[in-house]
Amino acid sequence: MRSVKIGIIGLGTLGSGTLQILRGNGDILEDRLGAPIEIVRAADLDEQRLQSAGLDKSILTTSAEEVVRDPEVEIVVELIGGIEPARSLILEAFGQGKHVVTANKALLATHWSEIVGEAEEKGVTLGFEGSVAGGIPLVRTIKVGLVANRIRSVTGIINGTCNYILTRMHRERKQFYEILEEAKNKGYAEADPSMDVEGVDAAQKLAIMVNLCFNVPVSPNDLPHLGISRITPMDLEMAEEFGYCVKLLASADRVDDRVEAWVHPTLVPYGHPLSAVDGVFNAVYIQDDNLGPSLYYGRGAGSLPTGSAVVADIVSCGRDILSGAVGRVPVAGYRLGNQSDSTLTFAGDTVGEFYMRINAHDRPGVLSSISGILGLHGISISSVIQRGREDVEGEGVPLFMLTHEAAYSSIMTAIEEIDALDAVLNDSFLMRMISSGVVV
Repeated sequence: MRSVKIGIIGLGTLGSGTLQILRGNGDILEDRLGAPIEIVRAADLDEQRLQSAGLDKSILTTSAEEVVRDPEVEIVVELIGGIEPARSLILEAFGQGKHVVTANKALLATHWSEIVGEAEEKGVTLGFEGSVAGGIPLVRTIKVGLVANRIRSVTGIINGTCNYILTRMHRERKQFYEILEEAKNKGYAEADPSMDVEGVDAAQKLAIMVNLCFNVPVSPNDLPHLGISRITPMDLEMAEEFGYCVKLLASADRVDDRVEAWVHPTLVPYGHPLSAVDGVFNAVYIQDDNLGPSLYYGRGAGSLPTGSAVVADIVSCGRDILSGAVGRVPVAGYRLGNQSDSTLTFAGDTVGEFYMRINAHDRPGVLSSISGILGLHGISISSVIQRGREDVEGEGVPLFMLTHEAAYSSIMTAIEEIDALDAVLNDSFLMRMISSGVVV
């Protein structure tokens, strides 16, 4: 029987999960594909990983280039991550006429136009389901399932580390860094968690979603992003008092002829579908013109959840190869050259409601000075709460404010002026809000 021959580059966490699925579900994969999937080459720089992979020694190598250049390999499965050498390996694979499956969000977000354009130009398949939201079949849903619909907005919890930390902080009222250390010990956070907790990982994934949903080329560097490291248990307590929970959201909206996108800690009203997404789970909430709202939920990371997305892409590539229908579904969901006229609108142009925490001395006139600055910038306050009195001179007291709709640029300018007041201590903290009046 004719087999579909693959070469795998990278046998770390994701690579080992992919191998486990290929072995454990090989029978049903063969039934569904109509041919067996045969691993004919596997590469990793770590020889111990190679030896423990359980593969025939004759196909093992420490050279990724050998996988790409092997004439037997039809599909190159790139699972090493990072920009280089992954970018060069993928482009070389395209040049050799090979199909590629990857879960490399950093590479795709940064070099989207180049990678997608080259795949289309060479007439090969590029699968990247595992790059956003782990095992949730989001990419295929956008490219195929929602192909008839004009997407209006996409908003998601797409970083499980941040969601886990915020869930634990809310339930236990512990400080951020205390929960972060526990998350590291449990394997839910990297040794260096900055990419996750500062919103960079979510911005990379959002850049891919903006390209997919709106056909607007955007780099993660274009997207304003803020992480969760400055959130306190009191912020979570106050959000709850106002009727909200706090999530790190990645959001993009089509507004007339532009797209507004950002990653930011956000107050989400209880009752919104995303408010119930806890722990390491991810969820993406899409609204379009025909289906309306839809929610996609599941594990956003891990060797098996993400491995399931990688294997699904391998099977999809195999079906293309066996049927001779490569390129039937465009790599990005849009045909090359049919670029949208929409332009990305940056943070300063977005309008929304906001939450502010300001630490100030408990003195007469301080609140009026703060509200005066906000008023000068056209920002009106919907709610304000002061917690406690200043017991020790110099410590200050926290003020919590919710605003009506205002421009993000106006809010940021006002905060700079508020922080410059003699009565205000430390830098003020800002979160976005999903209005409680939003129809879901």
